[in-house]
Order: sequence, then structure tokens, then C-alpha cells
Amino acid sequence: MVKNNNTVSIIPFPRIGAYNAERQAQANIIGERIREARKAKKLSGPKFTELLSHFGVKITRQSAARWETGQCTPNAYQLLAICHALEIREGLKYFDESFEWPADELNEEGRRKVEEYKADLIATGLYKPREAVSRPRIHYIEVDISTLAASAGTGDFLDAGTFEKVSFPEKAVPANADFGIRVNGDSMEPVYHDGQIVWVQRCETLEPGEVGIFEYDGNGYLKEYDEREPDAGCAEDFTGSDGTVHMQPVLVSYNEAYAPIMVSPNAPFRIAGRVVT
Repeated sequence: MVKNNNTVSIIPFPRIGAYNAERQAQANIIGERIREARKAKKLSGPKFTELLSHFGVKITRQSAARWETGQCTPNAYQLLAICHALEIREGLKYFDESFEWPADELNEEGRRKVEEYKADLIATGLYKPREAVSRPRIHYIEVDISTLAASAGTGDFLDAGTFEKVSFPEKAVPANADFGIRVNGDSMEPVYHDGQIVWVQRCETLEPGEVGIFEYDGNGYLKEYDEREPDAGCAEDFTGSDGTVHMQPVLVSYNEAYAPIMVSPNAPFRIAGRVVT
């Protein structure tokens, strides 16, 4: 029962025992309903996950697919976001096949009277529904996103040739970005966060102080690029045939809990790109 000012209304509930969570989980009711609503909106898996990100749910395409197959289920906040994203007006009732709508208490004549009264209220001009707000149309573009995260911590292998197409609002992607990649870890906090997508412009060189994506000794990194004079113990490795001592590349973390990575000339090292905003 809900009391609102001077009115009291009774909210109908399904009969006790009608809902059985275990039975509906076994039948994968939630997953099937998500799939049906997504297909009704003609959304691909990547477009669905991108749409959810605008409602505060940041998951991978694979995780969303596991919802539909019943391998896992969304939490309460995610389920509400799904209702908003897919415009499921029934709300959570849409995912409950046992819910029974209450019988109409009015006959046909009674319903006609209600419609007439509604029309009279609207005609007064005092009770007209608010007009829908016209919003500018958002233009989406397809952008390459690496399927492997660039570690901002311990380092994950970065396969720069593996990408999937994901839709983003055009204004959200820098004009000079060639691809996006997800951060994995906390070593670049507080600027770059775990799970965040950073935009990258392909390049082979960086200036000290620029943030880039690097492949070093089989691992992928998101770090700030720096150069330092090599220590005496490895100066010979950075000395050219003409006797010139070259600077040693260093990968620096913003989080001081992580020590700088001194790049060895004896391990494979490549600059994959510059992080742009």
C-alpha cells in the first residue's frame, strides 16, 4: 500500500508462490528476454554494449553475450539500465513470466467514461501531458577497439593487429585517433582508470612526457615516455659505432607505487602509438 498526500492506492502483487527464481533461472528467462528485446531494437552485440555504456554499464561484448546464454545474470542496477537502454516500459515485470496483471475493474461503459473524462481534462489546458523534448540526433561512427587491454600495471601482451568495430558518438572520438584500447590496472591513476578506453594515434616515435602505448618484451603497456642517460653498467649497450651514447627509453607510471621500467636494448621494444584526447 502506498500513501500519496490524501490518496491511498493498493499495488497489486502476484500470488504467493507464483514466482520461482530457481525455475526461471533454469529456463534462462532473463537472458531470453534480453535477447528478444535487443533483437527487436535491431542492435548487434557491440552496439548493445556501447548503448549500455551511456547508462553507466561498462561491460564487454562477451559478458553481455553470457547474459543471453544464461551463463551469468546482470545485477539489479544493470537490469534497470537494460530496461532504459532497450526502452522496456514494463520494467522488471518484463523479466517475470509469472506476473499476472490484475483484471480490469471497469466494464466497457466505465472505460469509455474514463476516456471522456481524460479528454475533458486535457481540453482545459491545465492537464495536458508535457510535450516531448526534441533532442539533437547523435551521429555514431565505427571505431577499431583492441580486443586486448593495454596494461597500466603488470603488463599484458598487446596484439596490435586484433581489433573489433564498436560504435561511438562521433564527438566522443578525437579526430586524430586511429584506434581505441582499454586500460587494465591502476598504475596510471589518477589520470587513466581500469576499464577506461583511451584513444591512440599510430606513431613510431614520442617526445619525453607524452603518454603512449608500447610493446616491450612481449607485454603491452600504457605509460608516459621518458629518456635518461644510461647507467654506467649498461652504457655500452646504448653506444653507437661512432661512439655516441644514446638515451635509454624509460616507461613511467603516474602511480608512484610502480617503479619506472628501464627499457633494455636486448629486449624487443616498439612504440605502438600516442594517447590523444
